[in-house]
Amino acid sequence: MSSDASRGAARGALAAAGCYFCWGLFPIYWKQLSAIYAAQIIAHRHVWSLGFVLILMGAGAGFSELRAALFSPIALKWHALSGGLLTVNWLVYVWGVNHGHVLETSLGYFLVPLVNVALGRLVLHERLRRAQWIAIGFAVAGVTLLLAGLGRLPWIALTLAVTFGIYGLLRKKSPLGPLIGLGLETLLLFPFALGYLIWTQANGTGALGRVGVPEHIMVFAAGIVTAIPLLLFAYGARRIRLSTLGLLQYIAPTVQFILGVWVFHEPFSRERAAAFAFIWCGLALYTADNLWAQRGREVKG
Repeated sequence: MSSDASRGAARGALAAAGCYFCWGLFPIYWKQLSAIYAAQIIAHRHVWSLGFVLILMGAGAGFSELRAALFSPIALKWHALSGGLLTVNWLVYVWGVNHGHVLETSLGYFLVPLVNVALGRLVLHERLRRAQWIAIGFAVAGVTLLLAGLGRLPWIALTLAVTFGIYGLLRKKSPLGPLIGLGLETLLLFPFALGYLIWTQANGTGALGRVGVPEHIMVFAAGIVTAIPLLLFAYGARRIRLSTLGLLQYIAPTVQFILGVWVFHEPFSRERAAAFAFIWCGLALYTADNLWAQRGREVKG
């Protein structure tokens, strides 16, 4: 590898790690807005994300690409679906964080890689290696332990894992890049988000004008907070290997896990510890198998 390529890879890894670290710290941000309904936070997030993305597009040729996407039935179809899934994911995540379930949200994102493997088998009819089947088995065992310990399905974790997994699958089918894709998703959802915010302000339940100055600033900054990690991700993903990106993705749920246990002091029972242990074993096996398969392809190449 040349020195320029090596420096590019190092910058890409740093950007991707920064993205995942920011995502891991999100619970601290959303906790400051716990007085605002989660649906309102997500509506504001859509509105201000669109504003910030449009500003970024203004610095390049993004407007022409976005305009072309609006006349593409394929792009509209995939991004209407992915935008809806992203909304559900954000809504459940913010609700979970602000109702004392940071550990369960971290579990959801730990499950994402294993959900991706399962979706590859069920939707894309990919053949799974033995290690991948075993990894999925570990995840199922972990969820079963949580079901036994909590007395209920860990619906927050499962919803986050499934919606984000399917979201990733849909984005793979999209012809658009990260910035234009996010712009189209937020643009399609903008009328609904804005209409909901106007309705809440009209009936006296809206946050604007009824919360403190810090909360107003944080609500308006939601677009920047959303878009910057995504841009870091896009920068990093183009410059590092997929296997490296796969390893870095565990930073976010690990940081969330640390926050849940040691900062927010959520209960961490033996059952929950055992469930996390099973899922971590599944992730370790999944990661090792991926690295082994990657090395085998490089040797053959």
